[in-house]
Amino acid sequence: MVLLAAVPFAVPSLQLLVTFALAKGLAVVGVTVLLRAGQVSFGHALFFGIAAYACAFLMAAIPGADLALLLLVGTLGALLAGLCVGLFVVRYRGIFFGMLNLAFSMIFWSILEKFYHITGGADGIRLPRPTVLGMALERGPFELILYYLAIVLMVVLGWVTIRWFASPVGQIFQTIKTNETRLEYLGVSPRRALLSGYLLSALLCGVGGVLMGVAQGAVTPEYVWWVRSAEMVFIAVLGGAGSVRGAFLGALIYEIVRTYASAYAGDIWQMLLGAFLLIIILFAPGGLIGIFGSLAGRAVKEDAK
Repeated sequence: MVLLAAVPFAVPSLQLLVTFALAKGLAVVGVTVLLRAGQVSFGHALFFGIAAYACAFLMAAIPGADLALLLLVGTLGALLAGLCVGLFVVRYRGIFFGMLNLAFSMIFWSILEKFYHITGGADGIRLPRPTVLGMALERGPFELILYYLAIVLMVVLGWVTIRWFASPVGQIFQTIKTNETRLEYLGVSPRRALLSGYLLSALLCGVGGVLMGVAQGAVTPEYVWWVRSAEMVFIAVLGGAGSVRGAFLGALIYEIVRTYASAYAGDIWQMLLGAFLLIIILFAPGGLIGIFGSLAGRAVKEDAK
């Protein structure tokens, strides 16, 4: 946390990159929530994009809308979409769950592409800089506030997610992965339990989408493209499947590697990322957070000796 807080002053060139990483990290936490129940969604960028487009439409209707209002509207839009989609997809498990999420995401992507006069098509919609508590700020101060807001949201929503996992509802939700039949015998509805986690994951993706859209200043159909959803799953596995802290760590490492690999190895940066993930899967199935945990454990043992 200290290192993140010091970035704007120590390494200003990384400030925007870290903001993008934290925004993606929040969305990845949403995917991580479902991984705790043994479900993989290949279409969760749907809620990422819906929240971003909700902000863009709001700014077009109310120029100079406040950042807090954008967060509220974008999050509510993602939650509403999560409820509509969730009521349908929670009936399914495994590959069917993942592919149905992908189908809904691609339907929305097609709508964004085809309804050009409303959505801007492939060019997307510009998202002007919102006000902050009624104040219109220049780019520098605004990006600094957005950066620290992303850190605050990471801490608050990360803590809420961890506490939710430890709650009775969260424990029931995670039992879907191990013994769903036992839940039914106990009189608990697995669908209802899965829907609660699904709504939390949609909310997290929505907050990430709002931050990303505001930081980039534009939203495009690429926000809901299947590659974005696959990217989220990639980062979740990279950081450590099922780990909230690993989601943010994985997003940060992913953005740094992708940015510099594409800058210095533009033709093979995808191959480098793939090789990086392959090494993690083969030699550190616990992900980056597992590696750091092992290193910390060894350090403690050496100190004890």
